[in-house]
Amino acid sequence: MSNKLSFSNHLVIGVMLFALFFGAGNLIFPASLGQNAGVNVWIAILGFLVTGIGLPFLGTLAMGFSGSKNLQDLSSRVHPIFAVIFTSMLYLTIGPFFALPRTGAVSFEVGVLPFLNAEYAQIGLLIFTIVFFGVTLLFSLNPSKMVDNVGKFLSPGIIVGLFVLLLFVVINPMGGFEAPQGNYIDKPFMTGFTEGYNTMDALASLVFGIIVITAIRSMGVTSTKGIIAATAKSGGIAIFFLGIIYTGIAYLGATSTELYGLLPNGGPVLSSASEHYFGSFGAILLSIIIFLACLTTSIGLTTACGEYFHTLFPKISYKGFVIFFSVFTCFIANFGLSNIITYSIPVLMLLYPLAIVLILLTFLSPLFNHARLVYVSVVFVTFLISSVDGLVALCKSLDIEYYAWLKPIVSFYEKYLPFYELGLGWLVPFVVVTFVTGIIAMMMKK
Repeated sequence: MSNKLSFSNHLVIGVMLFALFFGAGNLIFPASLGQNAGVNVWIAILGFLVTGIGLPFLGTLAMGFSGSKNLQDLSSRVHPIFAVIFTSMLYLTIGPFFALPRTGAVSFEVGVLPFLNAEYAQIGLLIFTIVFFGVTLLFSLNPSKMVDNVGKFLSPGIIVGLFVLLLFVVINPMGGFEAPQGNYIDKPFMTGFTEGYNTMDALASLVFGIIVITAIRSMGVTSTKGIIAATAKSGGIAIFFLGIIYTGIAYLGATSTELYGLLPNGGPVLSSASEHYFGSFGAILLSIIIFLACLTTSIGLTTACGEYFHTLFPKISYKGFVIFFSVFTCFIANFGLSNIITYSIPVLMLLYPLAIVLILLTFLSPLFNHARLVYVSVVFVTFLISSVDGLVALCKSLDIEYYAWLKPIVSFYEKYLPFYELGLGWLVPFVVVTFVTGIIAMMMKK
């Protein structure tokens, strides 16, 4: 028998999911978007919301819809070897290589660094990250209390704190909207769309979806239909809060430019706004909000990475992986936020299209009877495009010219692939290859 969850159950799970998603990038990128989009902020934030909340919602729902045990099980529809490689890369990306150290680095740079003299910045970062990831380790060692610890206690602090700040922004804006910058001038929607990649939430949704489904099952929901419905309702609550806060932070950024000018990233934007409205108290409030937001994400990612790699290498205990990841992440975080962001962009350009097509194929799969031909063909074609995008992004990040062999491939893609310059060169090939191979698969079955 499958129980029906109450609204309070959906609320607890939804707030937990919100807290797992809402971390470092979710704070700094919408603020930067607002500053650069200016008068085009509303169009830009719509694009951001598509990838910032739309894709994570679909990713979470896809895990329930697929009936898969985990991401590796889902991606094995392509091939078992691909499943291990792709899943491992995704976990390492949202885990110890990029997203996890970013939580500590952002929390320090926005919440602590403003209170320190420049000469103490490096030692301050070291001490802070040791404490930050030490707390993460303590919570992660007891993942069975994830819903209680995150959903009931830490998450409301994030939501209430941010809502207080954003309420003041709406009631008494810092200034008017300024002129848009860069690609936000003539491509605000698509620029916001690709900016949403930086949150990494669509990747994380394929991991957090299992946490949500496990929590739903623990409350007595066992049927596939019931799990999908509960996941949709809980996910809807999460993206409702995320959407409001993203929009509010983008508005904050757009209204701050007249007073403070264009700032290097979203961190100083939030710090300046808090100090503007609340003085020293505002800076302390922001520090608490960011610490809570980044900590909850850090706990969720560390738990998920520990559990996955323990299943992959069962001879090493979950506790051993959690300790290793916490120490390694602390080490990476001390390279600084700028370096972490710089080297994460090429990896995101590689993985994001693969994750998106996997999510979309999950919902389309019943139409072509889950044929492996479709999965393999679509993922292979997408990889041919996203791998080049990743290399191009790497060259841009390192400020070097494209490799000689890469130039003719990029020229070919720019000439023949629609939307390639917008970072969506994989979109039309996905539609075409899915349609053609889907028909072939059905004909072969007949």
